[in-house]
Amino acid sequence: MKDLIERKNAARKAAFARRETAHKGAGDAAAAHLCEILARYPGMPISGYLPIRTEIDPRPAMADAAKRGTVGVPVIVDHGLPLKFAQWTPDTELVKGTFGASVPANLEYFEPELVIVPLVAFDAAGGRLGYGGGFFDRTLELLRSRRPTLAVGFAFDEQETDELPIEPTDQPLDMLVTQSRVLTFAR
Repeated sequence: MKDLIERKNAARKAAFARRETAHKGAGDAAAAHLCEILARYPGMPISGYLPIRTEIDPRPAMADAAKRGTVGVPVIVDHGLPLKFAQWTPDTELVKGTFGASVPANLEYFEPELVIVPLVAFDAAGGRLGYGGGFFDRTLELLRSRRPTLAVGFAFDEQETDELPIEPTDQPLDMLVTQSRVLTFAR
């Protein structure tokens, strides 16, 4: 287990460096492919995320999807618990939530059927490396136990890696969208 943790930490460190470089060169069109994907699911409840640090920004695609249905963002409740999802629009007032993450001031919760998942790194098989807290893995496991739920990773091309240290609790992606392509994974 210690070896797996060390390998994940090393993979994160390398991926953060690649993501930072990609973020510096990102243009306004980074979410164009994501807009196209979300348009295929009109009316489906969707969760995006509010980008932190050097994450690729899904908000233009989220704003477009909000014209066709419910869109929200994750809310961290506490360590070790699944995320909840609060409704969001481009005009939503935001406040600081748990752990300093921005959340809607008025928490109107819902359950998404498509979750845009932030990540640190991904591989060509749909593996995802997150920040290490397990929030999205726990949440996707819970949502998928209730109904089919699509996990759509959103990242820069540069975040791809040949191999990720994956463990049984890591939830796979159904799709990965970058600024230049869309990958779909058979499950």
